[in-house]
Amino acid sequence: MQAQVNQTSTGQISKQPAVSATVYTILFSISLVHLLNDSITAAIPAMFPVLKESLHLSFAQVGMIGFVLNITSTVLQPLIGNFTDSKPQPKLLPIGVLFSLIGVIALAMASQFMSTIFAVMLIGVGSAVLHPESSRVAFLAAGGKRGLAQSIFQTGGNIGQSLAPLLVMLLFVPLGQQGAFWFIPIFILALAVQFRVAKWYGQHYKPKQKGGQTKRVSALPQSKIIIGLAVLTMLIFSKSIYTAGMTNFYAFYLIQHFGISVKESQLYLFMMLAAGTVGTFCGGPLADRFGRKAIIWFSILGAAPFALLLPYVSLFWSGVFSLAIGFILFLSMSVIIVYAQELVPGKVGMISGLFFGLSFGLAGIASAGLGYIADHTSIEYIMHVCAYLPLLGLLTVFLPKTN
Repeated sequence: MQAQVNQTSTGQISKQPAVSATVYTILFSISLVHLLNDSITAAIPAMFPVLKESLHLSFAQVGMIGFVLNITSTVLQPLIGNFTDSKPQPKLLPIGVLFSLIGVIALAMASQFMSTIFAVMLIGVGSAVLHPESSRVAFLAAGGKRGLAQSIFQTGGNIGQSLAPLLVMLLFVPLGQQGAFWFIPIFILALAVQFRVAKWYGQHYKPKQKGGQTKRVSALPQSKIIIGLAVLTMLIFSKSIYTAGMTNFYAFYLIQHFGISVKESQLYLFMMLAAGTVGTFCGGPLADRFGRKAIIWFSILGAAPFALLLPYVSLFWSGVFSLAIGFILFLSMSVIIVYAQELVPGKVGMISGLFFGLSFGLAGIASAGLGYIADHTSIEYIMHVCAYLPLLGLLTVFLPKTN
């Protein structure tokens, strides 16, 4: 392959081979690892009913576990992304999986609230390493199809998230926390895959060298870039807090409001997350065809009517609306990442880390905050509060057009 030479904002040159065709083997490899990683990170909130009973936790403590899991990624992801923008680190890919593997073992053995906090912190570190570097790999392997590449990568994560309720049903409900031991061979597989991806990454993303003439900058004025990033941040705020409310407390709502079992509640959560997986995969190609802004507009605001009506419908319609919300709302996540990357070219790692980290962090803060509110009000009140969050999608009108 020929080398494409670009100068970054630091005045350095990156010798980066121009990948003319989409490298699907690499994209599906990082998507698989994303699936395995997010299956455990999503299983932790899904198993909150199990943890609450086995460790005798309050809703506030349940929310704090979610907060620690997510805030760890929030702090680390943009830092890792910014560092690797100037010095790519292929070896970080398997190291991240190793942290998650140790965290899984610690989670299976945890017998107290604080030991559980330590375990989820390790898992959070592993997730923080995975997202910015793997997103850079997706960018490099895209071959011009950035929306599709990011969707393939993130679809793996959404499949993992959608499998979480089923894992709770099959492993954590009958086995308790010891069910986490079953994740050990899964993460050993992920480790092997990441070694292969890291080798390809090291071959196709060379260290930067001094000199050169071409500078990679956005065609938009700085004021519009700032406005665009601010709007995207608010959209992430809306999506992340609503998703946190649903993944952390929707099962409790269904159990209390309709009197169904823990296993049955996990099926409804699975339906929403599975629909979200389909939405994530469709979002990137649709954005490549119809434009990023159009898909973001439809995704965030289009979920609002279903979210507003969800607390008032029957159990059957709760399932139908969960499918609609999951599909429409998750259309935009990969699109938002690509949109932000196009606003700030040359900072793929930092932007990916920032927005993935922001998503995790807001979800963590929401988990703790909503748990505290639920202790002092009710789970039904939480559902009513969350229902209005998708209306923030109206801010999409202020996004500048990039494609």
